[in-house]
Amino acid sequence: MSSIATPRQWTNFRVVVRRGVMAIALDRPDRLNALTFDVYADLRDLFADLREREDVGAVTLTGSGRGFCSGGDVDEIIRPLLDADAQRRLEFTRMTGAVIENMRRCPQPVIAAVNGVAAGAGAVLALAADFRLLVPTATFRFLFTQVGLSGGDMGAAYLLPRVVGLARATEILMLGDPVGAQRALEIGLANGIVDASALQDEAAALADRIASGPRRAYAATKQMLTDEQDMDLARAIEHEALAQAQLMETDDHREFHAAFSERRPPRWSGR
Repeated sequence: MSSIATPRQWTNFRVVVRRGVMAIALDRPDRLNALTFDVYADLRDLFADLREREDVGAVTLTGSGRGFCSGGDVDEIIRPLLDADAQRRLEFTRMTGAVIENMRRCPQPVIAAVNGVAAGAGAVLALAADFRLLVPTATFRFLFTQVGLSGGDMGAAYLLPRVVGLARATEILMLGDPVGAQRALEIGLANGIVDASALQDEAAALADRIASGPRRAYAATKQMLTDEQDMDLARAIEHEALAQAQLMETDDHREFHAAFSERRPPRWSGR
């Protein structure tokens, strides 16, 4: 990776980079952070750009106000698409899927701080993150069938069974019933439940830990977890063998050995 000298400015959500952590906050609180065409496009491009950002080691994603994200804006997206031709609709659905693919392909671990409802596309955004921290009142709603569309949208039918199992994913995506925070924790859809007053601090602390750690090791782990879901065992073992051999050449691996020998904590450089 090579760093971008002049990072882009994003106008459809708030982005702050500090001490190696990029904090993204969807910023339409009056609409429960509903997504527009422009927000989708910018999220797609932001997560693609992260592949070239050496200054960012971890990402947090949350919503402004009382919700995480209520999905696509009914007035600004669904209504115009009703009158669009088939090509325009396909361009849109491919764009929304690219958001999720780019989230999974960016090397930085993504932490979703789910501060309220995560519905439709908002639920998939949280699902695609590497970690999900929820407030007690947070709710997932995979609502696609409830609007007459497939429950498999933006990669949901690929990702959700791998997180919660096929039977639970079938129930969640088919019926569209709400999944509260406690249920999400029980089935593995959440990594933890955090008081609302502490959510952002907890997400930031986890992001700081990752950003200040062996970044290339974390990036490789994320890549393995993403790539190997569709590999047989022999391919997966070879994939991991190649990655480990490369990581054995890194400064961080040498630093581990030096720190172990000197009986001190490692000083990770991310290189």
